[in-house]
Amino acid sequence: MFILLSSCFSKVCLCMLDFSTRDRPSRLPMNTVILFVPQQEAWVVERMGRFHRILEPGLNFLIPILDRIRYVQSLKEIVIDVPEQSAVSLDNVTLQIDGVLYLRILDPFKASYGVEDPEYAVTQLAQTTMRSELGKLTLDKVFRERESLNSNIVHSINQAADEWGIRCLRYEIKDIHVPPRVKESMQMQVEAERKKRATVLESEGTREAAINVAEGCKQAQILASEGQKAEQINKAAGEANAMLAKAEAKAKAIRLLSEALTQQNGNAAASLSVAEQYVSAFSNLAKESNTIILPSNTGDISNMVTQVRVPYFTSHT
Repeated sequence: MFILLSSCFSKVCLCMLDFSTRDRPSRLPMNTVILFVPQQEAWVVERMGRFHRILEPGLNFLIPILDRIRYVQSLKEIVIDVPEQSAVSLDNVTLQIDGVLYLRILDPFKASYGVEDPEYAVTQLAQTTMRSELGKLTLDKVFRERESLNSNIVHSINQAADEWGIRCLRYEIKDIHVPPRVKESMQMQVEAERKKRATVLESEGTREAAINVAEGCKQAQILASEGQKAEQINKAAGEANAMLAKAEAKAKAIRLLSEALTQQNGNAAASLSVAEQYVSAFSNLAKESNTIILPSNTGDISNMVTQVRVPYFTSHT
């Protein structure tokens, strides 16, 4: 008995030294009684064909013949390349689209017994979900709402993959290929949109320039009218001041004249002034016209002075 156990233990040691699941991932580990499970891996053990337990990373012991390692699940994040496939958009445009799927196994038991091949099942689910989501969008929205499309695909996959113990972390669309004719139409549409924007910008620039010119003319007219208004106000103020000064000067002259007439020999001085004005008026008449109508007593200057002086003094007194 002791010899048999020693032989078994030596074989186990040799197997532990020689075996590595990392070097041979396609082959399941053998039951060697003493097993070392690598980190971020879960080994599903069956006892007599029925699920028994899941081996945690580190040292584990199994019973030979009764216990068998049935599945090895990696708990790391798995990257799956979704093959290119065709899909029809809402506006009946056929697209060729592919993507990358990132997932992780959360429940090794469900991943082992819930579905035959978890990665293949998730890949097929991603393809069908992608076709379904693309059929809800037009071609323009496929390019504009790429982020929302990815999130919708992830949500749909997680709803179905929850029973498989798998969690889809994210889905990214790599390339979207459109037919050549559609691509040419899209290019023409882009060029037309750019020309439209250029025309709109040019028209807006012309409008802004016209508005600026009109505003400048308006401001110039306002300033010119304000200048004319100020000039007229200043001119009117000057004329008013001049008239006031003339009136004040005339009043002062009349006042001085009336005071002078009340003085001694004032009448004689007034008669002399009137006589001088009389002679000056006749001399001016002779200069302005060749025909002069004179009164009959023109030679009697004293009489004329008396006639002129009486109303003159009457008006000034």
